[in-house]
Amino acid sequence: MPSGEPEPASDPAGDNSPRQGPAGGEPPGPARPPDAAPEPQLTAGDRAELAELRHRLTALEASRPAPRARHHRLRTFGSVVLIVISSLLALLAVIAVWTNSIIGDTDRYVATVAPLASNPDVQAALTNRVTTEVLAQIDVKAVVDQLSAAAVQQGAPPELGKLIGGLSGPITSGLTQLVSTTVNKVVTSDQFETLWVDANRAVHSSLDKALTGKGGGAVSLENNQVAIDIGPFVAKVKDQLVASGFGPAARIPEVHTSFVVYQSKDIGKVKSYFRLLQIMGSWLPIIAVLVAAAGVYTAVNRRHGLIGAALGVAIAMLLLGVVLTVFRSFYLDHLPPGASQAAAGAIYDALIRFLRASVRAVGVTALVTAVGAVLIGPSRPAVAIRTACSSSIGALRGVSTSHGMRLGPVGRFVHRFKRWLGAGILVVAAIVLATWSYPTAAVVWWIVVVVLVGFAVREFLDTGPATSSTSPTGAGRASAPPPGA
Repeated sequence: MPSGEPEPASDPAGDNSPRQGPAGGEPPGPARPPDAAPEPQLTAGDRAELAELRHRLTALEASRPAPRARHHRLRTFGSVVLIVISSLLALLAVIAVWTNSIIGDTDRYVATVAPLASNPDVQAALTNRVTTEVLAQIDVKAVVDQLSAAAVQQGAPPELGKLIGGLSGPITSGLTQLVSTTVNKVVTSDQFETLWVDANRAVHSSLDKALTGKGGGAVSLENNQVAIDIGPFVAKVKDQLVASGFGPAARIPEVHTSFVVYQSKDIGKVKSYFRLLQIMGSWLPIIAVLVAAAGVYTAVNRRHGLIGAALGVAIAMLLLGVVLTVFRSFYLDHLPPGASQAAAGAIYDALIRFLRASVRAVGVTALVTAVGAVLIGPSRPAVAIRTACSSSIGALRGVSTSHGMRLGPVGRFVHRFKRWLGAGILVVAAIVLATWSYPTAAVVWWIVVVVLVGFAVREFLDTGPATSSTSPTGAGRASAPPPGA
């Protein structure tokens, strides 16, 4: 060993165990530089004072309320309030859109009531109503007297004329049967649908003017009724009776009588409500969506907020469906005396057919949104479903690759912008659903199927992170110098 260097201290134990510190049992701390200032030594009083300060600080922090927890409670309360409001607005929005389409769109209204032309209950009710009106316009006594006089003029004995004069009852019965059969032929003919559509176009024009005030507002709903003029049907039956050889029918005058669709003493209030809903029909859905979005954004856990908002809308649609069913009984109880319950029920079902379709469409959309929000969460079933789908699609991609398929830059692009592609698919689906004129539950399901196919294609094209030197990550790793170079 060269001179001038101190020899290392020998270890009496003969091993390489760490040397114990002066306190006994603890290894010495890191060596301080020779020129470092000596650490200050704490006295017993200093240690006691430090312990007292720590105790006071702990007590002060424990007594002070946690601002974070209070802030979270306020956000949660605000989110719940906004979600409840959006659910109620969604219920009103569906009614407003339906009201706007029924009252403001004649073609929509005609398309709604046109199928009633082939409804047996409506045909039976119209047959009875038109038959009663036609018979009211025929003077049976005059017909009987005409038959009796004709018999005498043709050389029949006077006793036969008196006998014919006493047959007013059977003649009335036969005439009723003749008119009823003729009316039924008219109502069940192909021409009836045209007459029905024309009559409903006329009543819709009056209804639109009466409920919205358009066209000068000179039209009113008489006797608090919404009714269809059956005058054209009576005229058609008159022509059929004359053509069949019943001459007295030619003296039936022009008739304008009504087939009542709805009657209520509160129809003036209904007018105000309908006008309000029609005004809000275009804006209320947008307001409902914005309020729901604000509720989700305010929530502490936005995924949970989205689930809550979707379930709130679904519950609102369920409630609206129940109300429509209950109101059907209320509507039937307020029919005028003598009205056909079966025909009125068929008319009610036809009028709210598109409203029920909208309720189902919005409800299905809300449930699909809630399920989607659950499936992207960290729960064990959601993770298992996502893993199973990803593994299945990955296996299919592996089989395709083994048969020569090469995705190349497409796979790297899809992997890099995977989230953006998924957001784009959802945005396109939302735009299609929002711009669809009158979506149904079937339309919503098909949109969901297309979205799922889009996500499956995205997963299939995703080849994972690039490992070649051409990818950004791979290039960085390939160009990095080896350790120690």
